[in-house]
Amino acid sequence: MTSQRTRERLVQRLREEGVSDARVLEVIRSLPRHLFVDEALAHRAYEDTALPIGHNQTLSQPYTVARMSQLLLAGGPLDKVLEIGTGSGYQTAVLARLVERVFSVERIQHLQERARERLQTLDLRNVVLRWGDGHEGWAALAPYHGILVTAAAREVPRALLEQLAPGGRLVMPFGEQTQQLLLITREGSHFSHQLLEPVRFVPLLEGVVG
Repeated sequence: MTSQRTRERLVQRLREEGVSDARVLEVIRSLPRHLFVDEALAHRAYEDTALPIGHNQTLSQPYTVARMSQLLLAGGPLDKVLEIGTGSGYQTAVLARLVERVFSVERIQHLQERARERLQTLDLRNVVLRWGDGHEGWAALAPYHGILVTAAAREVPRALLEQLAPGGRLVMPFGEQTQQLLLITREGSHFSHQLLEPVRFVPLLEGVVG
């Protein structure tokens, strides 16, 4: 289930679906996705599909992780990235191997604790986690050169726009019943919006769960 051939097949599929950033593909190839799901689902870890992680949350399919990462990186090298929705920690780990520093907020404490254990196992030391409401972002450490949101909202939280650095990029799923991937670029005090492709994510909820 973790053979190099299985991982190569996944990377080839992502390449065929339009993921072209060699850095992103290499991280997907080398990162042990099976560590981010329960053992009973580990045999499906290298399928291009979303998988449940408990608490009505999911581990996004590899294509979506790769696509969103590629969009975030398209503006150039990134120093500080804010992730909203740590979840299993898989997207966090992908980002950690592509950017200088990742600050990730998760509203469900149990998921955050499990993600911390996995990231420590992988010795990823450029990640800082916080248990909190993702709608609020992480103002104390702003601004961020990139923001990635792993849950869908019908409105972009104002706090996230305010915490995006000039020239920064924000990638998130947008909408409710019908969702699309949204790319926002900050140009001074203005924001450009670009809707890209259909996606399916869990909703971005307010508050925290202990």
